[in-house]
Amino acid sequence: MISLDVGTISLLIGISFLVLMASGFPIAFAMLTVSTVGYILFVGPKALDVLFSIFFSTATTDVFIAIPLFIFMASVFQVSGIGERMYEAMYKWMAGLRGGLAIGTVIICTFIAAITGLVATATIMMGMLAYPEMRKRGYDKGIAIGSIIAGGCLGPLIPPSVPMIIIAGLTGVSSGKLFISGVFPGLICAFLFCAYIGIRCFYNKTLAPSIPLDQRANWREKLGSLGGLLFPILLIILVLGGIYAGAFTPSEAGAVGAAGALISAAILGNLTLKNISSAVVTTFRANAMVLWLAMTGVTLSSLTGITGVKDFVGGLMVGLPLGPYGVLFIMLLIVFIMGCFLDSLAIIMITLPIMMPVAVQLGFDPLWFALLFSLDVIIGMLTPPFGYALFYFKGLGHADVTMMDIYNSSWIFVLMMVICLVLCVLFPQIPLWLPNQMIK
Repeated sequence: MISLDVGTISLLIGISFLVLMASGFPIAFAMLTVSTVGYILFVGPKALDVLFSIFFSTATTDVFIAIPLFIFMASVFQVSGIGERMYEAMYKWMAGLRGGLAIGTVIICTFIAAITGLVATATIMMGMLAYPEMRKRGYDKGIAIGSIIAGGCLGPLIPPSVPMIIIAGLTGVSSGKLFISGVFPGLICAFLFCAYIGIRCFYNKTLAPSIPLDQRANWREKLGSLGGLLFPILLIILVLGGIYAGAFTPSEAGAVGAAGALISAAILGNLTLKNISSAVVTTFRANAMVLWLAMTGVTLSSLTGITGVKDFVGGLMVGLPLGPYGVLFIMLLIVFIMGCFLDSLAIIMITLPIMMPVAVQLGFDPLWFALLFSLDVIIGMLTPPFGYALFYFKGLGHADVTMMDIYNSSWIFVLMMVICLVLCVLFPQIPLWLPNQMIK
């Protein structure tokens, strides 16, 4: 066992992790390698037994049970046919407005967000359904792409949310309250997206023209299309309403939502063996990735805790002569910059165990900070060059879309999400009012 001062250990751990990341090492393996070598060098080989207990305890944490349930619900939703029916309703009601298809896409993404909790679901579904239709109707490429990738990022912000489950599991914050705290910020982001699209298209008629009168749906067709919203609204009421009313925990809500998605798919005639197999395989893959990152992230957090690195770095941050809100700004800025280059779950596992104690020591409400941290991490899913949503859209293979087109389309929507983050900092009751009204 090597004896070094905590500052040197902090540098060695940080540099080792950065070198592995820069070499192209997978993030989970980088965290596991640094943790294993760190335990051997700084704690002693016998301490390796701790890694096995950490893996087991993390994998069996109650709150993490909700992750595969929500992923399965999103996977079933994606093949259920509900998305196509929602898009049909949106098209009939919104296509007569300038920018209506883009605004309607954001609205549909908001509905999908309240059901699935993932970036991929809305981004992929709307990328396949809405983008070709918008381009065919003469929509500007930036408006079309931006509305889809920004709308997709509402998925992990409006509950349920897989990143929020991880954050709640690491911090001890109530997952139900953290879920509900994301409702108003998510709706504010959706409103800002729609307002920007509407205002810009109002003043520039060529960006997103309305469809001709003879191609618009009549009132009978519009009213008939509202049936496509029945299943998603019922799922939202079941999942969010149940959590808010205290009828069940987030894990139980995931089970109820998954069952509801299966029933909806069956009623719509899409509960086939092929679709179920696809949903199950997607769930296993995504859940394995999430849990692997969670387990290796907790081992790295354990190493920084047992070696004193966590307290050392936290003490440096608290000691900055900037005041509580100045330190908060620095923490949020660090997360924002990391979001441009790292996977969201890796950011959570690396920074949150250090930043949450700092926030509490500075006197901030843990639930409020957890929401700010969640929103900041989610913004990273939209920021170039490595935002999740950007690559999900690029992966759809639209021939007229380059990576630079996607980058250029994202920045204005990133700015609007940052505006929402600033509002939540200045007015804490935006995220906190609703969870404070929850039934205990």
